[in-house]
Amino acid sequence: MCLAVPLRIQEIHGSDAVAERDGVRRKIKVGFIADPKVGDYVMVHAGFAIEKVEEQQALDDLAAFREFEEALRG
Repeated sequence: MCLAVPLRIQEIHGSDAVAERDGVRRKIKVGFIADPKVGDYVMVHAGFAIEKVEEQQALDDLAAFREFEEALRG
């Protein structure tokens, strides 16, 4: 099973970037997507941005992840 997570790009340095979710920052690669910009939401799998997503879709997905994480904590 593959799982991609929406992250928001905070910094870009060539094909490398830093993206964030809930205060957690990750180094990612953005070479697979066209014209990445700071502020874009991207789906990230294994450290690679694989597609851009609309902000509302990313926020909805993040809310679902949070709900799932809370359910796991019991």
